[in-house]
Amino acid sequence: MTETVDVVVLGMGPGGEDVAERLAEAGLDVIGIDGRLVGGECPYWGCVPSKMMIRAANLLTEARRIPGMAGASTITADWAPVAERIRQEATDNWDDRVAVERFEQKGGRFVRGWGHLDGPRRVMVDDRVFEARRAVVVNTGTKAFVPPIDGLAGTPFWINRQAIETEEVPASLIVLGGGAIGAELGQVFARFGAEVTIIEGADRLLPPEEPEAGKLIAEVFRREGITVHTSSPVTGVSHHAGHGGGLFEVTMDTGDRARAERLLVTTGRHVDLATINVVSIGISETERTLPVDDHLRVCDGVWAVGDITGKGAFTHMSMYQADIVVNQILGQPVTPADYRAVPRVTFTDPEVGSVGLSEAAARDSGISVRTGTADVSKSSRGWIHKAGNDGFIKLVEDADRGVLVGATSAGPVGGEVLAFLTLAVQASVPTEQLRHTIYAYPTFHRAILDALADLLG
Repeated sequence: MTETVDVVVLGMGPGGEDVAERLAEAGLDVIGIDGRLVGGECPYWGCVPSKMMIRAANLLTEARRIPGMAGASTITADWAPVAERIRQEATDNWDDRVAVERFEQKGGRFVRGWGHLDGPRRVMVDDRVFEARRAVVVNTGTKAFVPPIDGLAGTPFWINRQAIETEEVPASLIVLGGGAIGAELGQVFARFGAEVTIIEGADRLLPPEEPEAGKLIAEVFRREGITVHTSSPVTGVSHHAGHGGGLFEVTMDTGDRARAERLLVTTGRHVDLATINVVSIGISETERTLPVDDHLRVCDGVWAVGDITGKGAFTHMSMYQADIVVNQILGQPVTPADYRAVPRVTFTDPEVGSVGLSEAAARDSGISVRTGTADVSKSSRGWIHKAGNDGFIKLVEDADRGVLVGATSAGPVGGEVLAFLTLAVQASVPTEQLRHTIYAYPTFHRAILDALADLLG
């Protein structure tokens, strides 16, 4: 059975959902397809519930910082309200009924199922075929990557989903992978009483970030009692069933071993192009991502948004791309995608926000690099803040042009301070102009002025 419609959206993650809703509101006949929950990973197992966990863990730590600042405090951690809040936010135990109804109320039609491409402008779901007059938009996202470590397969390890859904804090936890997800969740469980070990194969935590960021977070984690192993590829995993979930043992190529009740695997995510039959539109299923042009076009009549494009696995990236695609389909003016100033934040405590190029990436691209740094704890606001004031500002300048091409903001509100730096990179604001801008006192963002002084001399 073939049905002709205006637009088919294959995958209803944040970007796909936005595309589908906006086009349906514009009066187009839109079919949204997904075998998973409408809204994608972010609202159910990703950014939203994880930040609820982080908020709760940070409150515990702030209360523990009261002695020496404002008297005494006695804290008893309780995971129950955290788990309950997550279930409520996930619409009654991971039910997307509200999201589906919202889309349908805007005029769209939702099909629950695992769809795949069947050539340009055609999508199949079971025995149904949808042919799009205007566009097919692909937003099928990524899946958790589980490395082929000896002994890992078949054990009851967690990925982010089980960590988010848990109703109990394990007594002990090993985290494989010291990237953003592993660092965030590892710190949360440690602050709720788990004995946490983080194992990272690279030479530092948060490998995509500046080396200073990984060093800072490792120092903070060790102060908080988290065991950190870097430069420690894992060679084997074993699990012994027993009371309380049993026991995992992880072996590293350094000869070190770690044991814990639970094992959380956060070693990245990957796309699955074979499942959506990209060969039907002339794309090899061995590609790491779905290739798109600067208008998110894959081929005639097919666009893609979100993680599958490889331009940044962030909800804000998916939404940014969705706007470009919607405007094209509706025939509105379109500005090509510009990825020079993509912001990202790791919501550890301290937060690590970054935008644009790192120092190493800038040098590798042939830029004449000049850098400037400032210690947030030594700024006026950092000194006032006192407890939990770790952080730094690092600026990466194209010295020939006199503009920032990248920056890192680590600190108590590093992600918020990043907004100023993102604008500076995006708009190519001259660093001399930034130095002569008025910064409110005493704020955390005023530390940018100290970094500029170090940069410009």
